[in-house]
Amino acid sequence: MFKYNVKLAAKSMRRNPVMTLLMVAAIAVGIGVSMTTLSVYHMMSSNPIPEKSDVLFAVTLDSWNPLRPFDDDEPDRAPHQLTFHDAERLVTLAGGKRQTAMFESSLIIEPLGEDGLPFEAGARVTSSDFFPMFNVPFIYGSGWDKSADSAAEPVVVLTKKLNERLFGGENSVGESLTMNDTRFQVVGVIDTWEPTPRFYDPINGAFQEINEMFIPFSLTRVLELQSEGSDWGWKDEDIASFEQWLNSEAVWVQYFVELDSPTDRDEYLGHLDSYVNEQKRLGRFERPLNNHIYNVAEWMEYHKVVARDSKVLVGLSFLFLLVCLLSTIALTLTKFVGKKAETSLRRALGASRQMIFKQQIVEVSLIGFTGGVIGLLLVIAGLQGIRYLYESPPGLVRLDWLMVLTALGVAVVSSMIAGLYPAWRVCRIPPATQLKTQ
Repeated sequence: MFKYNVKLAAKSMRRNPVMTLLMVAAIAVGIGVSMTTLSVYHMMSSNPIPEKSDVLFAVTLDSWNPLRPFDDDEPDRAPHQLTFHDAERLVTLAGGKRQTAMFESSLIIEPLGEDGLPFEAGARVTSSDFFPMFNVPFIYGSGWDKSADSAAEPVVVLTKKLNERLFGGENSVGESLTMNDTRFQVVGVIDTWEPTPRFYDPINGAFQEINEMFIPFSLTRVLELQSEGSDWGWKDEDIASFEQWLNSEAVWVQYFVELDSPTDRDEYLGHLDSYVNEQKRLGRFERPLNNHIYNVAEWMEYHKVVARDSKVLVGLSFLFLLVCLLSTIALTLTKFVGKKAETSLRRALGASRQMIFKQQIVEVSLIGFTGGVIGLLLVIAGLQGIRYLYESPPGLVRLDWLMVLTALGVAVVSSMIAGLYPAWRVCRIPPATQLKTQ
């Protein structure tokens, strides 16, 4: 019976192609606009590491100006980042299961061949715990071990993209690179890894692509690596050397710790308090104790990764979809009432109201599905436009299967809702009145 209803619906759609195209276009445009904004919002608000989001914590310490809070609008907040020497010390003390300090930098890679040219590549300066903490996948090798951290060994982990550029995608573990006049050994190549949002560093861009390579945090002093991320300072310090910069009160290092249980979290907060109290005795941390740890979801909320404007835009886009559906209702009513003579004849030949109603609903569902498919093409075009205009990484603008199914579902269900009243209206027309006029 369903197949028969689909066949009747297809014939009805072909009988009045202009009206059908208008209905399909209204649904397609509504789906295109609403699902484009919803897809972006979905990617922005998705959990980037659901398997560990409750055990990974960003750490903040309030080493700021004793006379003024870091954030005047929210004075209870500590700085988003740590000073270098605080981060270095906390890594050494190792108060959690795993911990990592990190920042963004860049290095100049010297050409491997005679015809090549040197080029600059972004680096995430971090520690060996980064890879197991954040479940980074590898295609070759692995991250470096803790001995490389301790000895400040010049080792590097490449992304798949950089490995393809340098070594043609082959297994490069054991190969060497010269960067900043230092010979680095490749110890691993990570597979495609695009956490969206970039939860471990929303400060320098939650929707930026990951850095092209990873090197040990302990190389910061050895190579005098400069931070290319955000930094803030409050103290008027006379900084004449790199070592003085490392020992300054400027905050520019992100810090994460992995803690498995609530007990571990309480113990770690006590560990932070002990460290800060020790620093207070040395004349630092003049503000009251204000140490915090934030899990991944809290850290995203802290930095307002999903802006309120995005939520408003999603709401407005669905209001636009509602307008399109109202237009579809008017077109559907016109279409169904226009064939009331045909409907009355079928009623006279024995078709029940329920049967007629189902046939009309199948027709609007088919129109909605067609509009949904065309709307998906508009969504793809819209996402590509967003990527082009804002130079967004692929992870932000991709259309996943959940959004595809959602778009088709919304299109079909909304068209069915839009067709309820017209279908009910045409079923209420007495067939005898129409047959008398023929």
